[in-house]
Amino acid sequence: MSKNLTAAEADIVTALKTIKDFIRWGASQISESKVFLGHGIATPLHESATLVLYSIFQPYNLDDCYLDSVLTVEERKKIVHIFNRRIKERKPVAYLTNEAVFAGLAFYVDERVLVPRSPIAELIEQRFDPWVDEAQVFNILDLCTGSACIAIACAYAFPEALIDAAELSDDAIEVAKINIEKHDLTEQLNLIKSDLFSQIPKTRYDVIVSNPPYVAIQEWKELPAEYHNEPEMGFTGGLSGLDLVIRILAEANDYLAEQGIIIIEVGSSAETLQQLFPEIPFYWLEFERGGDGVFLLTAEQIQQYHKHFLTKI
Repeated sequence: MSKNLTAAEADIVTALKTIKDFIRWGASQISESKVFLGHGIATPLHESATLVLYSIFQPYNLDDCYLDSVLTVEERKKIVHIFNRRIKERKPVAYLTNEAVFAGLAFYVDERVLVPRSPIAELIEQRFDPWVDEAQVFNILDLCTGSACIAIACAYAFPEALIDAAELSDDAIEVAKINIEKHDLTEQLNLIKSDLFSQIPKTRYDVIVSNPPYVAIQEWKELPAEYHNEPEMGFTGGLSGLDLVIRILAEANDYLAEQGIIIIEVGSSAETLQQLFPEIPFYWLEFERGGDGVFLLTAEQIQQYHKHFLTKI
């Protein structure tokens, strides 16, 4: 059938016929191979459906009535090939499809950026309620923007606000540019190459939001293979994981508006952060759709504990 197919793969192409057949088969392959599901797709069945529908150029919300459609032989081969890549290379699905959904929006992604998956999406969809008055949000800063998914989602949630998005990685900046143009936000969203606040204009932001690198180096080394297909620069934050987070907290006092808030994701380093600053009342946010390790502080708290942050730099 094809020189590129093994005998077992040729049997699969012959035996399976429909979209439904391949989604079910793919889910079994994913479960059996124990690939890691940690990039925004919750179950093997959902991941399988994503790969199958992408392979045949169909939308992810394809009507059920089409699931019994018979696929061409070439379509079947293509599906087998993409599942082989997912399993053997341990590539996250978003890198195979070059697309990830964040806050209900589609983003281009590739190996130059982390796959968008932060629970901060839920906060943006809620327009940071009840922490800010939506009508009084005029300036938002997204630090370590990566693919610009957080910044772009904020632009949709606050169409009257100006958004600054800061990123140090040239590779990530190129991907962010693709997404800003894709969403036609070049007028509302300003992309800045900056090492955290270093190149940020002296603006008082109503909201500062960041999903910075926060993983300790040793922890990163022990992560599943899928994570090692993502750029290390987007993960590691020094020996403790908190090098960048502490810098952000120490410098934020100069950039927050009087009634402003700062929201930072620290994921698995949450306990370490709380132990490092036991006197600081970090407000740990809860999420209906799952996720943790995201805290909020007000501008007043940032100012009150400014000296504490400076002592840890």
